[in-house]
Amino acid sequence: MQALVLKKSLFIGFFLGSMALTGRAAVDLKRADSLFAKGRLDDAALLYEVAMAEGQMATDPVLLKMAYIAERNGDPARLLYFLQVFFERHPQETVLRKMNEVARSNNLIGYETDDLNYFYLFYKQYGIYLLLFLLGLGVYVFGVLVLKMTRKEPSPVRHKLVVLGYLFTLLLFVNLPEGYQSGITSRDRVLLRQGPSAASPVTEIIGRGHKVNILGSEDIWLRIFWNDQLYYIRKDQVWVI
Repeated sequence: MQALVLKKSLFIGFFLGSMALTGRAAVDLKRADSLFAKGRLDDAALLYEVAMAEGQMATDPVLLKMAYIAERNGDPARLLYFLQVFFERHPQETVLRKMNEVARSNNLIGYETDDLNYFYLFYKQYGIYLLLFLLGLGVYVFGVLVLKMTRKEPSPVRHKLVVLGYLFTLLLFVNLPEGYQSGITSRDRVLLRQGPSAASPVTEIIGRGHKVNILGSEDIWLRIFWNDQLYYIRKDQVWVI
């Protein structure tokens, strides 16, 4: 009985604490909006950061305001980070071009308007429609095969292989883009190592603001793809998108 009472007390305490933090974060956002409107950009940015650290999710207007502040302060790395987060929510070509423009002006790599980025843009915009089309097509083909089997009509082996290949391709299409993750280097000196260890040789040193593709992690290390090579960098040196 006492254990049950203790559990309820802990749950209520945790719930009230979470509500208090959420309420405080909401107040911080309102104060930050007020400071931003008055032109006190640095003070507003500090409160936005505090609110997000306390668990308040950054809304689209907050992301754009933080990007604006970073641009005014001459901080391209932070600017690109907030634009990239906004782009993940709202894939737009104008945002992609803005990131490319900022990156080119500051000699930063990873924001090129190349085929890969345009494919990702296309997927984010129209992927759901293409997926529904492929699923509908797959259901139709599978239904035809089942109908032939129930009627005991022969189906050529090549048709079955085509269906299997189609299903495999569909599986890749569904899973690969969702597993894609990127990050932006947050330190002035980021060491690219050959292995996930501080004793591993350093192959290259890159600066702050570069965008890297993340392929996995091991303990405190991220496995990244950079200039057609695999490297390892510390997690605390990257803002993960």
